[in-house]
Amino acid sequence: MNNDIYFMKEALKEAKKAYLKKEIPVGAVIVYQDKIIARAYNTRMSEKQVFTHAEIKAINKACKKLNSWVLEDCTIYVTLEPCLMCTGALLQSRIKRIVYATTEPKHGVIESIDNVLDNPKFNHHIEITSGVLKEESSTLLKKFFHELRQNK
Repeated sequence: MNNDIYFMKEALKEAKKAYLKKEIPVGAVIVYQDKIIARAYNTRMSEKQVFTHAEIKAINKACKKLNSWVLEDCTIYVTLEPCLMCTGALLQSRIKRIVYATTEPKHGVIESIDNVLDNPKFNHHIEITSGVLKEESSTLLKKFFHELRQNK
């Protein structure tokens, strides 16, 4: 659990970078052999691209780092429960484990709307840990959306 807290704090650093750039504050890091090999945060609003979620960007960086599309010995730490697109990318990359901080009631598909990873028909299964530094991530997201509503 200590490693999970350490690496989630690193993902939160990425989320704070997004927050400072007025992006939805979601951050991700990918860990291989106890080392961070990829870091990313959301840039969807500034880049006006649907595919620039933190998880997708981190997966792309990790694949380049390992020179492989297979991330079977990696863990991703992300500050928010992944959406369907990101969960699909995690399955496709064969990532071993996902650790996320807080749920996403509108788009999360690991526990909020559904649990797509629980489908036995998939040939790959991902270990799941949730709730690591939940309050810190949730507070940052609430602050961001509160400020966004006030500035409209």
